[in-house]
This record gives sequence, C-alpha cells and structure tokens, in this order.
Amino acid sequence: LHDAADHRPKPGGPLTLYRDLVSQGKLRHDVYQENVASELDSLLGRLERYEMEMEDYHTKLSMWDSTRENERRRLLLEEAEDKQHDGVWIDEKRGFLDKLISRKRRANIEPGVGRWVSYLNRERKLDNLVGQKPVAPVAPKGLYLYGNVGSGKTMLMDMFYGATEGVIKHRRRFHFHEAMLEIHDHMHDVWKRRDDGKSMESSAFSWISGLPFDAKIKEWLIGEEKYKQDKHQKHILLAVADKFLVDRQANKCGASILCFDEIQTIDVFAIVALSGILSRLLSTGTVLVATSNKAPEDLNQDGMQREIFLELLSKLDETCNKILVGTETDYRRLIPTDGSTQIHYYWPTNPDTRSMFEAMWHDITNQTGGNITAVTIPVMFGRSIEIPQSCSGVARFDFEYLCGRPVGAADYIAIARNYHTIFISDLPAMSMKIRDKARRFITLIDEMYNHHCRLICLATLPIDNLFQGTEEGPLFDLESFQFETEAEGSKLRRDVSAEGNVGAGPSTRGLVSMLSGQEEMFAFQRAVSN
Repeated sequence: LHDAADHRPKPGGPLTLYRDLVSQGKLRHDVYQENVASELDSLLGRLERYEMEMEDYHTKLSMWDSTRENERRRLLLEEAEDKQHDGVWIDEKRGFLDKLISRKRRANIEPGVGRWVSYLNRERKLDNLVGQKPVAPVAPKGLYLYGNVGSGKTMLMDMFYGATEGVIKHRRRFHFHEAMLEIHDHMHDVWKRRDDGKSMESSAFSWISGLPFDAKIKEWLIGEEKYKQDKHQKHILLAVADKFLVDRQANKCGASILCFDEIQTIDVFAIVALSGILSRLLSTGTVLVATSNKAPEDLNQDGMQREIFLELLSKLDETCNKILVGTETDYRRLIPTDGSTQIHYYWPTNPDTRSMFEAMWHDITNQTGGNITAVTIPVMFGRSIEIPQSCSGVARFDFEYLCGRPVGAADYIAIARNYHTIFISDLPAMSMKIRDKARRFITLIDEMYNHHCRLICLATLPIDNLFQGTEEGPLFDLESFQFETEAEGSKLRRDVSAEGNVGAGPSTRGLVSMLSGQEEMFAFQRAVSN
C-alpha cells in the first residue's frame, strides 16, 4: 500500500469522505481504514479512464458483431442459393448410379460432422472477411478487503460504491445471502427459457420465413441457425453471470463494477456458483471490490470442491489486490458507549426486563399510530410469510416463530425490507442442541444489519454469552446445511456442473468443523458485532 498522505484525495471520493467523517467526530481515525480509503480512491480514479476505454471497446465490439452477423447471413444465403440451384437443375441430370453413390456417401458420414465442418469453414471465412474480434482494455485491479468483524470493511466499500454513481454505468452491490438468492432466481429463469424452445426458435429464425426459397432449403437454413445457437449456448452459470449486471443487457457500452459484501463458502453450491459467476464477470472486465472476514485462501478450509475453488483463487489473485483491514478494534461495539442512552437489549428474562420490553413496544407503536394487526408479506419464489404483529414499519415476533421454523434468508430479507424496527422476545441460550435455530438467527441478524433495521430484544443471557458452542447435542440433518439462504425443507438444488455436483458432501475435516460448531462460533462473532 502506498502512504495515504501521498495521495491527493478525489473530491467526493472515499478518502475525502472518510477524512471528513473523522474531522466531524463521527469516526475515530484508524490508519488501516485510511489506507484502504486511499486505495479505493485510487481505484476510483482509474475507473474513470477505464469507463471511457470500455465505452469505446463496446462500440467497436457492437459494430464488429453486427458486421459479422450480416456477413454470416450473406454466406448462408449464398450456400442456400447454391443448394436450391443444385436441387432444381443438377440433381435432375444425375444418373441413377450417381444418386445411389451420393446417398451411400452421405449415409457413411457421422451425423453432425457435415454441419460441424460447414460451421468451421464459415467461421474461417468470417475471420478473413471481418477480421479478429476487438481486444478489450485491461481492467484495473479490484480490491479484496478482509479482516476482523467491525473493522470497517463494509463501511469503506459502501463509501466507494456511493462515489461510483455517475462514474460507472453498470454497478451492483450485493450481500452474500442476496446474491445467492438472485443466482437461484436467474437459474430458474434460464432453465425456463431453455425449456420453452418453440418461442425461442420463432423469434431467432423469423428472418428466414420471408426468403424466396422452397421449404427444404428453409429447413436447412433453420438447421444451420439452430446448430450455431447450440454451439453458442452458455453454461448455466455463465448465462446467470451475464444477467448479474442487468443494466449491461440494455446498454452494453461502459465499464462494470461489482461490490460483494461478506464473501463466504458455506457449502458446495456457494463454491461452485461463486467460482463460475465471479470468474465469468472478472474474465469479461468487471472490477470486483469484495469484503470478507477471511483471506481468500482461508475461505474453504474444509476442502470442498478443491479444484473449482483453486480456479477461483487464481482468478482473484489475477484481478484483485488483497488488503488486510488489520485493526483489532470492533468499532460497532464502541457505538453504544459513544453517547447512546436508549437500551435495545434486555436481559435476563424476568418480570422487570419483560415489563421494560413491553413498555418500549407500546411507546414505539403508539408513536406510529398504535394499530397492531397481523399481515402477510410476499417473499421471493412466490412464497409469503405472516407477520403476527405489525404496526406501520414495526413488527414483533418471538424467537421460536422466527428461528424455530423452516424459514431462511429470503424470508428474513422480506421482513427487513418491510420493517425498520423489529422486536424479538425470548431469545434462548443457543447451544449445539439448537444449532439450526442459531444459524437462522445469525442469518436474520445479517439481513437486519444489511437493511439498517433497529433490533430490540428480550434475551436469557447477555450478548456475548448468548451462543454456548461447547454444549453437546444430538447430530443434525446434514441436508439442512445445503443452502442456508433458501427456505429449509425445500427441494435440493440443481446440479450446476458436471465437475461441481452440489450433492457432494464436505470433507472429513469439514464435517468435524461443522459438528464442532466452529463455523457457528465464527459467524456468531459477526452477529454479535452487527
């Protein structure tokens, strides 16, 4: 890292914003955070030039694609005219023996080989006619920020993301759970479109219907188009990756960035999906700024899908600079000591704390109108969840209702999007006996934090003692670990690659880690901080 003092801050950039917040007393100065802000500032400057380079590249690429497609259709029409001519005049003059020999030769050719040879010859002609594809500019290296919980990684990334508005056309910001849900949604859409083959053919081959050829020649043209379409059909994860930056579909000109918060590899699907999608985006010039509690090489200590994971590591090393946000301070823990007087966490559970919890509930709901009703809100994938007590942006649950049932991140995201304040009563000590509930609670806290919700709790123990990972309990259903961002109990996810079958189980070391509660303990540190 270069010295932050040597870098001239960009107006409105991350470094300027960080220093302003420090000078206003809203942040405590931290040398690690300032260095990261400086690196993000430098990246923002490089992205301004990269945006212009990518606009020029995409303009040239669009012209090249259009010219190549026009030439390809011209070659196809020439071949069609030759076939029509041969079929009408030459075939009539050939004798019976010539026709028989020709028929036998065609029968001896392996099905598809003739079409494959024709396709290759046509592609070679196009290379000579149109020239090679334009070369994309080299993307600036992104940043992979890692470090302890509460060290400021997400805050700094969000400063950067906000500063890119108006600088970069195509930009998205995801948290891990949200990204996994969107991957599933896009996968479903891609499979649905591929299953609906007839509608695809009618639109893709409509240009053939008006041509002055007989039915057999048109059938041949459609066959050539279908063959080309099949050759260019993307792997499911590549197709999903190309939909991740949705604006790029409508207007391809310009650079793209992806800000990805809390990269994790919680299961086989996460490894396979993230590897495929991030590799595709990085290979096509997207700049990645990511955060995680772990260095890239430590993400997959369980060794799941090792070959695929190593490919992702290689791509991250090639396209991102790793930066440790090395502060040992959890700044989120300091917030309650900096002048905040309102209590949001009541413990232990007894008549006095319950009375204070109830008083807080009545005070806040009275401020918003006091009309408490049960409502149902929509969730992704056509599902819904009932909110037993709802009042103008304020909701109330008991722990068992939120975390003791088969719900997942999609449900928690829906709740967090609809409510700014959430009351949860009767939080128990979360031991190995209820680890499935603990995992749901961790996911819930993640999503409430991501959506800037206020949480008010009534709990059995103080926050730091809420998770007791040493208490033994019965073994759990390993299938429930398949995808914690889906509603539990749903169908198994599809196999997304032959090499990365999502049905594969964890390694022995990974199983020991899962059964010992190491991952939950690590995740709970983040939840406590949030």
